[in-house]
Amino acid sequence: MVDIPRPAAARRKTIKRLIYAVIFLAVVSAATLGLSRLKPAVPSLDRAKLWTDTVKRGPMLRDVRGLGTLVPEDVRWIPATREGIVERIDLKIGDSVKPETIVLVLINPELEQSLVEADLQVRAAESELANTRAQLQNQLINQQMNLVAAEAAAKRAKLQADINRELSENGLIGDLPVKLSEVDAENSAAQSEMERKRVDVYAKSAEAQIAAQETHVQQLRTAYELKKSQVGQLTVRAGAAGVVQQLPVEVGQHVNPGTILAKVADPGKLKAELKIAEIQAKDIAIGQFASIDTRNGLVRGHVIRMDPAATQGTVTIDVKLDGELPKGARLDLSVDGTVEIERLNETVFVGRPAYGQPDTAVRMFKVLLTGEAVRVPVKFGHSAINTIEVREGLDVGDQVILSDMSQWDAFDRLKLY
Repeated sequence: MVDIPRPAAARRKTIKRLIYAVIFLAVVSAATLGLSRLKPAVPSLDRAKLWTDTVKRGPMLRDVRGLGTLVPEDVRWIPATREGIVERIDLKIGDSVKPETIVLVLINPELEQSLVEADLQVRAAESELANTRAQLQNQLINQQMNLVAAEAAAKRAKLQADINRELSENGLIGDLPVKLSEVDAENSAAQSEMERKRVDVYAKSAEAQIAAQETHVQQLRTAYELKKSQVGQLTVRAGAAGVVQQLPVEVGQHVNPGTILAKVADPGKLKAELKIAEIQAKDIAIGQFASIDTRNGLVRGHVIRMDPAATQGTVTIDVKLDGELPKGARLDLSVDGTVEIERLNETVFVGRPAYGQPDTAVRMFKVLLTGEAVRVPVKFGHSAINTIEVREGLDVGDQVILSDMSQWDAFDRLKLY
């Protein structure tokens, strides 16, 4: 037999194959499109592992919290006022001191030698003053003796002139002796007056010389007292009652004026120094009440100072402690502080979520009665440490999830069990 070619049959097989391929591709495309449009399965979460809270209405206390330490209110930094070498240190860190307690002693041979020289200068000037006073006094006495002699001579001359005048009136002597005796009397009186003026001038001159010498002595005494005070400053005293906090120098160390030698603080007067996050510190004001937790108890206080600028993301504030310190409170003790900003009356609030910031809009999960949680937009207002004001998006009685749900950002619905 001879095979006869059938072109029509081959053509039909090719057409069928093409139709089957087109149908297969259409089915696969439809299935792919259908799968792409399917919603992802709703995740299921254990409700017991979530942090939830119920929206409430009522008074809300706005507060902020910060960590810090107890520091002294009164701190005395003791600087070196003179150059010197540390000869000895009489105290240790933690020792109690009084104002007159000696902390350490410096030595400065040059300063001590200058004190000795100043003392010798004062002694020499005092001796010279005494000698000058004695010499001037002796010279003044001599001048006064000359005055006495001149006054006596004037009196004798006047008596003689009076006698001669009387004798002349009685005709016993002529006019010439009378005139001569009167001239002698006038000369003696003038000489006596000159001696008196000379004594007065000399006395004033002596007073001026002595005053100048006394001024010089006083200057030397002042310089001596200054040197003595400077040498006295080499013995460094506490200057205030308290406890030694720091002694940053060692025996034998050379120190210059201004070098800090010690720090003394009063442990009975402490304040809390808190560091508040700068985003929370904007509403803090002087006078606001605060509560300080020392781990052994709470003590009330109020804000007395705050830094004008932030440092490394925090603002430092000082809280004066109004109550009695709990037992165990001491310098540099780590504490927690809570500052009360204000009380909001009749406001809607909820527990502060992990991602909640004041005056922001977020999307958070609200728990439904069906056991599901749906994401809803929420607008926050003022915030506190543990609570935050709800301005929009939630009603009183709504239950929301406060836990960090960032891993479920792709879902708007969750199933809780």
